[in-house]
Amino acid sequence: MSGSPNDTIFALSSAPGRAGVSVFRVSGALSQYCLEKLLQKPSPKPRMASLRKLYNTENDLIDEALILWMPGPNSFTGEDCAEFQGHGSPAVIEAMAKAFMQLGLRQAEPGEFTRRAFENGKMDLTEAEGLADLIDAETEGQRKQALRQMQGGLRDLYENWRESLLDALAQIEGEIDFPDEEDVPDTLSHKSYPYISDVVKSMKQSLMEADKGEAIRHGVEVAIIGKPNAGKSTLLNGLAGREAAIVSSEAGTTRDIVSIYTVIAGIQVRLSDTAGLRETSNTIEAEGVKRALKLASEADIRVGVVDSTQLNDLPNLIKKLMEDDILIFSKADLPGQGVPNVSRETYKTLSIDANNDLDVRKVYDVLEQEIMERFTIGDDAGLTRARHKDCVTRGLSALERSLEKLTLAPELAGDDIRTALSAVKELAGETDIESVFDRIFSRFCVGK
Repeated sequence: MSGSPNDTIFALSSAPGRAGVSVFRVSGALSQYCLEKLLQKPSPKPRMASLRKLYNTENDLIDEALILWMPGPNSFTGEDCAEFQGHGSPAVIEAMAKAFMQLGLRQAEPGEFTRRAFENGKMDLTEAEGLADLIDAETEGQRKQALRQMQGGLRDLYENWRESLLDALAQIEGEIDFPDEEDVPDTLSHKSYPYISDVVKSMKQSLMEADKGEAIRHGVEVAIIGKPNAGKSTLLNGLAGREAAIVSSEAGTTRDIVSIYTVIAGIQVRLSDTAGLRETSNTIEAEGVKRALKLASEADIRVGVVDSTQLNDLPNLIKKLMEDDILIFSKADLPGQGVPNVSRETYKTLSIDANNDLDVRKVYDVLEQEIMERFTIGDDAGLTRARHKDCVTRGLSALERSLEKLTLAPELAGDDIRTALSAVKELAGETDIESVFDRIFSRFCVGK
């Protein structure tokens, strides 16, 4: 942040441009002074909306607005705050901004209101991240996940870890600090084992489900792969409900990745048609095949499409699939088609005519079910960012080391538990990680 944390800040919190209503927020020590100067009257009762006239420093009427006065610490930022809900014309917005600056206020930087709330103990870092995700949410899954995190779901999780680790540390230090006391058993440190084990188990579970949280935030990548003319582009068009990809009987028509974005099971999904997988001397097509293989290896779900009249292509395609991927036998309407005995425990298999709407709907339903099973989460808030995973991974490694040392060297196990506690504190934003703060809060919009 380039400004001083002691500055009183203001920002337009509503969208810029012409609108019915504009909302300005003010936070800092000069909030009440600013409010009374603009009103030319004492400030209204706290947290009660009042319709008042607003004047500039030349005593010219700016606007008539709904005013909210919120003295700290009972405010979003923990500081004295005021909110002005006026008319949304560009002229009013400009006049209000000018009046604030004449009264000594500074334009807020992106995320500065939320950063002050964090620094004043109104929320922890994970809750602030949840708020940022809620502002950016475009799907129902993103909204629900962000709301859980903003309301302290992840905080509840790591606070349970912290309490258990502090109990474990107390058991270990009891043996170390009072080795000769009769009422302190020699195996006191061993009693810390269940506490540490429970946290290790919980952390492992959180890391296993972390991919779900990240997928909800960033979206699920689905790659449609197979030989040329297998019916991939026809399937993509059917799922998209439009002609997104060119369909031709000429092999190798698709030479680059063709993607559509949609929402399935409340989660944003990118469906991608890829170049047909085959050996080719054409430089452009070869690059397309290379990109197709790269996307297939990185995708969350692969939909393999094989022409059911050309089953000799199947073995090579299966090598590109992973467990629980979807395997489509296309052109089921043609004579001579067949479906081999492929384990349904390994892949979700379907035999379809990609030109048939009902068959395409079956593919959509299977894809929806797969996304729901893999990427939707329960009521608990999970790890949604790489930062979260890094903190928990380091904490877990330290605790696994502590379990190995507990019997032979309790004092070293205690050091590892402190390392894990430090990682938990970093997850909460309680340690000095200024560069992380800057990166997180700079992504907020101005006025939040």
